[in-house]
Amino acid sequence: MPQNPLTFALQLAAEAGAVLLDHLHRPMEIREKERRADIVTAADAASEAFIVERLRREFPTATILAEESGAHRGSGEERWIVDPLDGTTNFAHGYPLFCVSIAYERAGELIAGVVYAPAMHECFAAERGAGARLNDAPVHVSPIEALADAMTCTGFHPDNFERNGAQFAAVSHHAQAVRRDGSAALDLAYVACGRFDGFWEFDLHAWDVAAGTLLIREAGGRVTAIDGGEGSVDASSILATNARIHGELGGVLRRV
Repeated sequence: MPQNPLTFALQLAAEAGAVLLDHLHRPMEIREKERRADIVTAADAASEAFIVERLRREFPTATILAEESGAHRGSGEERWIVDPLDGTTNFAHGYPLFCVSIAYERAGELIAGVVYAPAMHECFAAERGAGARLNDAPVHVSPIEALADAMTCTGFHPDNFERNGAQFAAVSHHAQAVRRDGSAALDLAYVACGRFDGFWEFDLHAWDVAAGTLLIREAGGRVTAIDGGEGSVDASSILATNARIHGELGGVLRRV
């Protein structure tokens, strides 16, 4: 019988993280995907192959959506959403902000999510209705009430800065700080634990945001699309905050 999804995701993320750290100390194999600066390494492939094989064994009827290999169709109502290495460019340069992101969905509802940053020894985890945790300690979003006091974060592909450049500038005029760390899954986890007060980005995928979305909701935050529409892991944009600055940050973004 399959394990509890969160327990299994925690174990799987820890083991996949070990795969990444093993590759971190080897000569790096890097190739570009379809566009400039969109890279993949041997570590991405090794981590994903390990995760998919384990999921297939333990949850044989589940669908698996993974960044590198796409959708592996199942026959049940369960779906695992996997990013085997979020922050690949960071990883390739030895910058420690990279992670494994694993989410479990049942009948379209997020049930469990794990974001594990192995180089930082930090594991963020959430289960629907049970709160969010960092290394077994409960976490909550920040108490910041105003965008002027907030540290926010965003992301954009370097080959298409213009997609988010005007929004980056607008928020910079209002927020206390804007960061770009290069890992959407970790950025969302940092909103959940109060390090960031808000995050937005365009053109992400379900594997970038699924686990982080559950983390933020369970930590007391809010997740929507940038246009204010319902937040969905399959949406084309994301706005995630501590809930308190959600309207103000969303208003700045939408006025651009």
